[in-house]
Amino acid sequence: MCSSEVPIETKFNELTTSMTQPPFSSNTEVAALDIVYRDDFFIAVNKPSGLLVHKSEIDKYETQFAMQILRDQINQWVFPVHRLDKPTSGVLLFALSDTAARDIQLTWQEKNVTKTYLAVVRGWLNTATDVDHPLKEILDKYTDKKAKKDKPPQEAQSLFIPLNNIELEVANDRFKTSRYSLVKCLPKTGRKHQLRRHLKHLSHPIIGDAKFGKSLHNRIFSEQLNCNRLLLHAASLEFYHPYTNKSVSIFAEFDQTMSQLFEKFQWPSSVSELLNNHYAS
Repeated sequence: MCSSEVPIETKFNELTTSMTQPPFSSNTEVAALDIVYRDDFFIAVNKPSGLLVHKSEIDKYETQFAMQILRDQINQWVFPVHRLDKPTSGVLLFALSDTAARDIQLTWQEKNVTKTYLAVVRGWLNTATDVDHPLKEILDKYTDKKAKKDKPPQEAQSLFIPLNNIELEVANDRFKTSRYSLVKCLPKTGRKHQLRRHLKHLSHPIIGDAKFGKSLHNRIFSEQLNCNRLLLHAASLEFYHPYTNKSVSIFAEFDQTMSQLFEKFQWPSSVSELLNNHYAS
């Protein structure tokens, strides 16, 4: 694990300079998405934080959705292969036909996929941690009206690897300083909000998580660092192509909010550098 070279006596106002770029919001018009991969069967974009994957009753007043934006952008129907939470950014894969969507999902059921996320969490995670903690299914009152409400918790496993940390001269509760970690997150199963819930279980909630996080730390980042988003990014997606039988690796870089924050913390602000083996080892 590499520690930040920022000394703990760093003045907090030095970290706030130029941190002014807000994340995507419903008031922001997105004309086009950043396409990070495309072949004859699949297409992937770098989804902004705050953008829904598709229309949902959960956010019935939203007017923009990644699926519709991409469909209009390439003038072709697209079919979501997986989901990202609205506040999560990063690699989002679509199929260019319903057949391709079905075939790749069958491949993924055989565990032929690796999803890698990067997150900023409260506290210092000092060692790589395997979490095997079953999660009770979270049912949505709109889309899961007919689902059974008494299901037992489902198995859920995640691996968390610390990459960096920082200690800021900012008091919180009874502590004189605030500690944070940069964590590489590898979900082994795909439960709803799995990484967010597992990190909460470890008492290392993700910064900016309004549902499972700590409001005090969220406010520190919002008010002092102008960072108003969930600091969870789907950095890479690796899978075996169901038609070429070759391995595909897709990467998505940080938005300006996260890259500026990492620069201020003197952490590498490039996804490719952070995921490089020599850095993460």
